[in-house]
Amino acid sequence: MRSTRTDSRLDDLNDRFKDLSAKVSEMDTRLTGRIDSLQHTMIQVFIALMVAMFTGFIGLAGLILTQL
Repeated sequence: MRSTRTDSRLDDLNDRFKDLSAKVSEMDTRLTGRIDSLQHTMIQVFIALMVAMFTGFIGLAGLILTQL
């Protein structure tokens, strides 16, 4: 009797761990997608800032050269 009850409890626990593992895997997939999206946005912002800085430096250099 006791071994049957223990086996059924272990089976139940195993099923719960399988469900938990599936949920964690799903969350990991979604999180990975969100992190990839964030990295893509950060790269775009970095490129935009570099272009803005470069444009500003060229404009400043042009202003200095025309005032000489």
